[in-house]
Amino acid sequence: MTIIVTGASGLLGSALVRALEGEGERVVRLVRRAPQGTQEAFWQPAEGILDPSVLDGADGVVHLAGAPIADRRWTDAYKRELVRSRVESTRTLVRAMREVARRPEVFVSASGVDFYGDTGDTVIDEQAGKGTGFLSDLCEQWEGEARTVGELGVRAAQLRTGLALSSRGGALGRMLPIFRLGLGAPLGTGRQWWSWITEDDWVRAVLHILRNREISGPVNLTSPSPITNVDFTRTLGKAMRKGTLPMPVPPFALSLGLGEFAREGLLSSHRISPAKLLDSAYGFTHTGLDEALRAVL
Repeated sequence: MTIIVTGASGLLGSALVRALEGEGERVVRLVRRAPQGTQEAFWQPAEGILDPSVLDGADGVVHLAGAPIADRRWTDAYKRELVRSRVESTRTLVRAMREVARRPEVFVSASGVDFYGDTGDTVIDEQAGKGTGFLSDLCEQWEGEARTVGELGVRAAQLRTGLALSSRGGALGRMLPIFRLGLGAPLGTGRQWWSWITEDDWVRAVLHILRNREISGPVNLTSPSPITNVDFTRTLGKAMRKGTLPMPVPPFALSLGLGEFAREGLLSSHRISPAKLLDSAYGFTHTGLDEALRAVL
């Protein structure tokens, strides 16, 4: 297959590219600099610049590009950038697909479990509706742009990813230095559910979606075993052979440091079921957090 990938230099994108190329697939990375060889192609999504011929005859497109959610405080200007980087880039890809004779068979686009908002203790699958909050609104707009490829006869799948566990970076990568010092602690009440997935399972699940023509629409990329934040904290401390602090980090302290992201990204509860993956006979490599963290670390 020939697969076009945006966000190929990111944490999950780079892992996916390695897996695709390791299986003998041809990958073309969309980059915003001068391409280096035939395995790269130039685009400028903010300006709607992409040569449609890049997509002509490709088997699939995996769209992972977007400004980082947790790297800055959410000023009004940065919120607009978070939306623009996702919506405009998706729109650029869809526009290019309209102009080619041989369209990709599948368009896989990133999203997040934040679509559901704070779900409390309720188990949520892909049938659930949209929640409230900035991230929920962002996911709705992002997915809405991606779904328009259905008008072109292209199968579309939106990856509602939970907490992706990788020792190379991401959320877990930020936690590790703190836990190595024995300073890990629950966040807020610690009762909020965290739905997680290992980097390995995320990659395998995306490959599964690319190759399974029966899968479309939103797909929850989370393990079948969500866990509360307090149990996540305890399990990570154990995996690193370090203790954890008994006192939780209060919400006001998180808000002082991280602003609005703290409430929606860390203190919201997401108790998510990967129903579509399970129904399509996807077999998870890591279902329990204990063994998942051992494998990741």
